[in-house]
Amino acid sequence: MAELTFVDALLGPERDGSPPAELPDAEALDAYSRAVIGVAERLAPSVANLRVSHRARGGRRLDGGGSAVVITPDGFMLTSAHVVARSDGRGRASFVDGRELRFDIVGADPHSDLAVLRADARDLAPAELGDAEQLRVGQLVVAIGNPNGFAGSVTAGVVSALGRSLATQSGRVVDNVIQTDAALNPGNSGGALADGTGRVVGINTAVAGVGLGLAVPMNTATRQIVAALMTEGRFRRAYLGIAGGPRPLPPRLARKLGRDSGVEVVQVVEDSPAAAAGLRPEDLIVELDGKPVTDVGDIQRLMVVEKIGAAVAIRLLREGRELELQLVPAELGD
Repeated sequence: MAELTFVDALLGPERDGSPPAELPDAEALDAYSRAVIGVAERLAPSVANLRVSHRARGGRRLDGGGSAVVITPDGFMLTSAHVVARSDGRGRASFVDGRELRFDIVGADPHSDLAVLRADARDLAPAELGDAEQLRVGQLVVAIGNPNGFAGSVTAGVVSALGRSLATQSGRVVDNVIQTDAALNPGNSGGALADGTGRVVGINTAVAGVGLGLAVPMNTATRQIVAALMTEGRFRRAYLGIAGGPRPLPPRLARKLGRDSGVEVVQVVEDSPAAAAGLRPEDLIVELDGKPVTDVGDIQRLMVVEKIGAAVAIRLLREGRELELQLVPAELGD
């Protein structure tokens, strides 16, 4: 018969029947737990559970849900644009204190996947907005939202990567997206991603896989979008009217410019500013308004509201020849 090893031989000698000595609360919790608990207690009153009715094909209506973050005491809340897309402009928001409030959509920007709502209240608990530019890979982050309708759910993880890109439902790319391994599920969209001090550094927006969540960062650019949505109900961008992608530069031009790639024009939209300026498919854009262009994101970042209606120079390579054209961007619609 094989020799048996008893469990208590591995765990140590049997103790007497007295219960283990209780540790003070401060000692029983490690630093990680204290940080997560602190963020959860601070932010939970500021995260709302949303209920929204969406229009579907055939005239049907489907009930959906998501999360939102309170940003002012008088009812302004921030969420993901796709959470409230195709809705009738209103919904219900519930809070951990038991209140349920009606909200209206103030403005949405599908190109950044952000939307601002307004609840009928004057005494909400606003979250403090942080700066995602200060995040570091490996830093603790805490997600608070309402996955699958379970209100006030808290998960924690780390910043897995920074500088990711996310294609929104509008087809536009959001830059500097935060990647985290904090568990995100349907219903987390629009909820808070906070740092270890409880400041909101991102708005949870997508699940790209197990342990792979994405959040739109809170930074200077997104703060401008939020401010415009609060005051004007929309965020204005300039528009060229091209579809394109990165392409390596010819060696001679690469050496001259000191960079390796530009943006090849794949399609020119009819009656667009690009068409009026004479751009053609297969043109290779290397510079716009005096700024280098290496990928589509560079063009998007340059298409700010100040460029609407203003002539800008576009430098490109066409059939081996360098050209400079003048182009007047229009305003991008939704």
